[in-house]
Amino acid sequence: MLRIGCHLSASKGYEAMAKTAVSIDAGTFQFFTRNPRGGKAKEIDEKDIEKYKEYSAKHDVCKILAHAPYTLNVCSADEGIRKFAIDTFADDMKRMEYTPGNCYNFHPGSHVGQGIETGIRYIVDALNEVIIPGQSTTILLETMAGKGSEVGSTFEQIRQIIDMVEHNEYLGVCLDTCHVWEAGYDIVSDLDGVVNKFDDIIGLDRLKAIHLNDSKNPIEAHKDRHERIGYGQIGMDAIVRIINHEKLRMLPFYLETPNEIEGYAEEIRVLKEAYRG
Repeated sequence: MLRIGCHLSASKGYEAMAKTAVSIDAGTFQFFTRNPRGGKAKEIDEKDIEKYKEYSAKHDVCKILAHAPYTLNVCSADEGIRKFAIDTFADDMKRMEYTPGNCYNFHPGSHVGQGIETGIRYIVDALNEVIIPGQSTTILLETMAGKGSEVGSTFEQIRQIIDMVEHNEYLGVCLDTCHVWEAGYDIVSDLDGVVNKFDDIIGLDRLKAIHLNDSKNPIEAHKDRHERIGYGQIGMDAIVRIINHEKLRMLPFYLETPNEIEGYAEEIRVLKEAYRG
């Protein structure tokens, strides 16, 4: 079964997100833990959480993916920004335990001119601080396009971060198709090669989720411009090969395409038809 979902607004709560997912035939969903530009998160509504758990169990909605706000930059050159990011991250880790066993995705960050090695060291320091031994949440490092001074645009950088974190058993990876394409990984002409490279460098056991996006740009553009499925430079044929790849097909897929709910519903319909179950 293709486990696929999209990005939903958390403003009306967990149960509402689950109901929206079911209404468009999605089996999972992604959401921001708070305003994507940062700020204080809404208080957890424990009654809503219980309703969500009951509804999601009944309708087989699972492996939801929380996304950190875009402003969370744990490797900033500014100590105040790093502290804000770590405090937000730590708060999100506590909130995630209300829905145990799920994943929390974050962009590793931008080193803003300090260099990759300094950026990686700050990311590692942050993860060592926020990981709580015994937590049920898996933290996912997202593969990046390499825009500006982003860290995480190569599999080697992701591996280096993982290796340096003390409790890295709580770490996984979210592979973004638009990002890896724009970073220079040819998932159109050499999908097997990219998957095997990921396995050799990071290990497929670390791959917990895929952001399924087309790209407005050609390979190695390093710009991070998502496109609707089948309307970009990756194309429908390559996307269909990705969802059916023997080493990827059982992972949860999350759409981050420029769409409203109706557009997501159509993409989910098309992709489910193309999935060889």
